[in-house]
Amino acid sequence: MVWSVTLSAYLTVITYSPSFTLVPTQECFNRCTYCNFRRDRGAAWLSVAEARTILLPLQHQGIVEILILSGEVHPQDPRRPQWFQMLYDLGALALELGFLPHTNCGILTYDEMQSLKTVNASLGLMLENIAPLPVHRLAPSKIPQLRLEQLVWAGELKIAFTTGLLLGIGETQTERVQSLEAIATIQQQYGHIQEVILQPHRRGTQQTFSGTEITPAELQALVLVAREILGPTIALQVPPNLVTDLAGLLQTGVTDLGGISPMDVVNPDYEQPDLAHLQSQLQSWGWQLQPRLPVYPHLWSTVSSLVAAVLYRVLQGNKIT
Repeated sequence: MVWSVTLSAYLTVITYSPSFTLVPTQECFNRCTYCNFRRDRGAAWLSVAEARTILLPLQHQGIVEILILSGEVHPQDPRRPQWFQMLYDLGALALELGFLPHTNCGILTYDEMQSLKTVNASLGLMLENIAPLPVHRLAPSKIPQLRLEQLVWAGELKIAFTTGLLLGIGETQTERVQSLEAIATIQQQYGHIQEVILQPHRRGTQQTFSGTEITPAELQALVLVAREILGPTIALQVPPNLVTDLAGLLQTGVTDLGGISPMDVVNPDYEQPDLAHLQSQLQSWGWQLQPRLPVYPHLWSTVSSLVAAVLYRVLQGNKIT
């Protein structure tokens, strides 16, 4: 396996992360009307022993990133410390087994972010949109200012970070642009945002929301705007299973396809592409698909010593181009 060490050393290179999604719990106190993922309080929590059983067979299978994707336990819930300890322990387990974890678990405190940095290669939180939207009226942690604060804290803590927009949930084109500008402003100050996801909302079988989906033409236009606003140092990412005109988006400026895992647990109605088919398809269009790590090279110096040790072993085990 050959690892890409730049966002795009050549215009023909498109990157992705060979990953596996580990779900600590689908319990979430938010009630976003478009969500296919969340479950009510009382949903199962994953034990470290169960996670070890899941992850052990994945060793030496080409998977490097473990995406720890969790529902949110309310900050005032008495079980919050146990929930956070579970996230920390799963990150530590992934490192122990030779993987590089990336955790996306919603709103965190500053101290929680600082702690998770020690056992994660990178962290993530979707901004979704800078405007308060009706779909978030029962989702207290989707207040835009809280999410922007997380991006700032990640910058202060020098955490390699992923964020993005969720498109087609009631926002306007102006609000999409303003959201990108807000991300760019924070990036200009800290330089820690490594990728921005432009994720189209796609209706699933487990939701009630039936908003107007972003069209392929609108998405292409937004990619052009995003590339101009965000500049060349941020990878622009789309999920290949959620777009209908991948070739057009690549031509417009998308440089990354995100984590490709056996299943999209957030959008279970939309199958992940077969990797071999995707490679062949991109090659026929003139692009080369290359794997990457969950922390980009220009941010390697920011990772903790625990993460750096695993990162070094991963790099030693793969040819670098």
